[in-house]
Amino acid sequence: MSAPPLKKPTVTEREARQVAEAAREQDWRKPSFGKELFLGRFRLDLIHPHPVPTDEAVRRGEQFLTKLRAFCETKVDAALIEREARIPDEVINGLKELGALGMKIDPKYGGLGLTQVYYNKALALVGSASPAVGVLLSAHQSIGVPQPLKLFGTPEQKQRFLPRCARTDISAFLLTEPDVGSDPARLATSAVPDGDDYVLDGVKLWTTNGVVADLLVVMARVPKSEGHRGGITAFVVEADSPGITVENRNAFMGLRGIENGVTRFHQVRVPAANRIGPEGVGLKIALTTLNTGRLSLPASCVAAGKWSLKIAREWSAAREQWGRPIAHHEAVGAKISFIAATTFALEAVLDLSSQMADEDRNDIRIEGALAKLIASELGWRMADELVQIRGGRGFETAASLAARGEKAVPAEQVLRDLRINRIFEGSTEIMHLLIAREAVDAHLSVAGDLIDPDKSLQDKARAGANAGVFYVKWLPKLVAGPGQLPSSYAEFKHEVDLSPHLRHVERHSRKLARSTFYAMSRWQGRMETKQAFLGRIVDIGAELFAMSAACVRAELLRSRGENGREAYQLADAFCRQSRIRVDELFGRLWSNTDDVDGKVVKGVMGGAYEWLEQGIVDPSGEGPWIADTTPGPSERADVHRRIR
Repeated sequence: MSAPPLKKPTVTEREARQVAEAAREQDWRKPSFGKELFLGRFRLDLIHPHPVPTDEAVRRGEQFLTKLRAFCETKVDAALIEREARIPDEVINGLKELGALGMKIDPKYGGLGLTQVYYNKALALVGSASPAVGVLLSAHQSIGVPQPLKLFGTPEQKQRFLPRCARTDISAFLLTEPDVGSDPARLATSAVPDGDDYVLDGVKLWTTNGVVADLLVVMARVPKSEGHRGGITAFVVEADSPGITVENRNAFMGLRGIENGVTRFHQVRVPAANRIGPEGVGLKIALTTLNTGRLSLPASCVAAGKWSLKIAREWSAAREQWGRPIAHHEAVGAKISFIAATTFALEAVLDLSSQMADEDRNDIRIEGALAKLIASELGWRMADELVQIRGGRGFETAASLAARGEKAVPAEQVLRDLRINRIFEGSTEIMHLLIAREAVDAHLSVAGDLIDPDKSLQDKARAGANAGVFYVKWLPKLVAGPGQLPSSYAEFKHEVDLSPHLRHVERHSRKLARSTFYAMSRWQGRMETKQAFLGRIVDIGAELFAMSAACVRAELLRSRGENGREAYQLADAFCRQSRIRVDELFGRLWSNTDDVDGKVVKGVMGGAYEWLEQGIVDPSGEGPWIADTTPGPSERADVHRRIR
């Protein structure tokens, strides 16, 4: 007999945290540069010398990039995709014929078997031609069916689904719901066991690729019952199964060609053989998939940076102001320098993280998250600076520019397209919290019971003893280090000297660890509520990581004779810019408006400032803030379409 359908869970904040904590990967079986950085240990040996791909990986990767470039230059019409808000079927079919759907899939399943490094290079190339096409390929392979099956699928599942994903079938990842975002403890979609099947009911929102998908990865909650441990569970679902309705194709301010929708499940039967992993580990599968899946997002940011630099260079040479090209005016020149240096650094972060993922020597959960965080923030800022450099033309659409006889530069479109990256796959605010949790993992491992209100006095006493042993050994190491020795990192001293920047990273890594320890001592159990503080801690770590990656990449290029002098110049510029940001962030750890902001928020939410909202007209339409997701049959037409 099947278990009854689930009611929408009602959970406390503490229960939600417990669900998230249970889903995280608990152990650190491999070294982590990012983890060590937050602990005040600058492990340059983990990233230098810069790891490099094998000759065979390079050969295969470059061979595919050549074919992909030719396709993008001749078959992808970005203006058409933007104008019609749809990727033509012939473009998608052409990508299938190229094998682009199977870039990361093992050749034994019909894929190309590219490394993470070359997969990201391919995404950057496609994304520069059309960000919407880049998103389609990324959503399919980075978080869609191929990646979770690669990590957690059975041999039978891989044999059944991966050949389809490599050549013909588009996949999508369905986790978010209209009332559930980054708090999966409240996940309402249910998967009720019934014989050899599960019966799915629920609604999923923002299903990228969902409108055209052939296969879905669906996260649903299995009720606990006899023989079933229950919990959030992952399933591969055929998109044309009876009971599935794509109720809406969503439209956005950017990425107008993406096939993102609302999907309803009503009494959808899914064979138990399609379950990925055991019951209850779906959220862990999702989070683990995102560890490397997040690396696809920085690829689009790097592509946007490269394009922004090209347009800024060409435009700033052609446009004159007060008798000379605008690039020679300091106000504009500073923006160009920022774009160039930041593009170099973000590519360094992306390539380093990707190569570490390929080699699987290091645990890159922090590095991947930091790469996503800093790329999405700085990528958006680069595009904004390009719009500013272009002036009124930056605000004007490419179609309008072309209509009046000028070069159709879609600067405003790139700005719109990039904006979602600060929200996709974990918003900046959520990334701050996720990374902060990993950054303080060592502290919570030894002292967590001290601040846990549910622990007994005996547990707290035991934790106090363990913490004492840990901190007696750890704290003295934060006092001094190689960053205080002028001779440290001398191998980075050439015509341009990068060694001072690495010494800065080492010193400030220790300072970061001391600041974190002081905050934990000061706030203890309230530390988790200090989200603004934790966000600044993480942002400092992201800057230190990017500085390290930039220096290491510059030295790799110098050693190979590949624009080494120029690479050193760009790394130096980025590090100098980054150090200013780091100093500001450290200052704001303790000198900020967090308490005042909290008081204002209470006033706003309590209605104390409603008078400030007077004198306007609200153009918003009618309707609920969150759509109704009551389980049941769909009352709307199915807009799902297959690409054939």
